Amino acid sequence: MATADSPSPGTPMLTVPLDGAPAQLLADQAMTVQDLQFVMDCCRRLLTELERPDTERDGVVPQALWSAALTAYAHCFAYGKKYGLEADDVRALPLEGAVLKFHQWVLDEHGKMASHPTNPFDAARVGAALSPPEGKRRIEGIAILSTSRLLVDDVGVRQLGGLASALANQVSGKAQKQQ
Repeated sequence: MATADSPSPGTPMLTVPLDGAPAQLLADQAMTVQDLQFVMDCCRRLLTELERPDTERDGVVPQALWSAALTAYAHCFAYGKKYGLEADDVRALPLEGAVLKFHQWVLDEHGKMASHPTNPFDAARVGAALSPPEGKRRIEGIAILSTSRLLVDDVGVRQLGGLASALANQVSGKAQKQQ
């Protein structure tokens, strides 16, 4: 039996938005966990893709998954955010090895991927195709050699997935306390 203070069973509860710093912090933590979950999902899918023979693999899919994972990871550490993760959060993880160095490498790779190179030779090289050395050499054509985007191997993908998982667990714990 419902009392004046409690709703009857089946009566929907009223939900109202909360405002203020504690609610913003909790919202940021939820979005950070969501971004880190996306990183883990991309890494899982990328590992599956990397297991396929090169001849059966579409080169766009691994690059797209890696780029998406780097972007989502970097979003968690975006500069100028009121909340979000910092290097100290990575430092506090109970992981062994050069975790902070790997974290910084991931952010650097994202930065390279997300910005247009200021020096065009960072993205492509131009060369001259010369005639064979017999006789007088002459230019036969121009070759443009673009640098390929870095795609890390399965070890790096596992490291990023593990780092994202550890950070997601850390942030989830903080979010539970915040609630």
